[in-house]
Amino acid sequence: MRRVFRKRIEVLAAGWGFTLIEMIAAMTIMLVLTTIALPMAAVVVKREKERELRADLRTMRNAIDRYKDFADRGMIPTQMDTFGYPPTLKILVEGVPLKGSKDKYKFLRKIPVDPMTGNTDWGKRSMQDDPDSQSWGGQDVFDVHSKSQGIGMDGIPYADW
Repeated sequence: MRRVFRKRIEVLAAGWGFTLIEMIAAMTIMLVLTTIALPMAAVVVKREKERELRADLRTMRNAIDRYKDFADRGMIPTQMDTFGYPPTLKILVEGVPLKGSKDKYKFLRKIPVDPMTGNTDWGKRSMQDDPDSQSWGGQDVFDVHSKSQGIGMDGIPYADW
């Protein structure tokens, strides 16, 4: 009985194995597929970060424009040297008291995280700065940009978006 049982196991086990050639062929196919998939995955990740950067910039610029609109209509108090733009990004989150009301109007829920640098420290431009300046004069926030030194898939540096 033991011999019969042992023979059945040997017959079954012999059909389950791989030859060295089959293993090399399988590994070669896996290597080729991996070399194709990894660069494509990196492009997908970069494209998603760029999409998120564009959306964050659009959100903050819309909030700055709404603040400017409120200031131009006299709905919020402003300082003369700011031209009606917010003095900082933080004030867009904290809120501004509307004239004739105790309530604060908040233009942003939070300052978004720059997907390229991983923090909420954005580059800013004020109305008084030169148009192509990368430094902030500190008077107001006219525009925002990424502080990343990277270059987008379209060939334009992220700081210029």
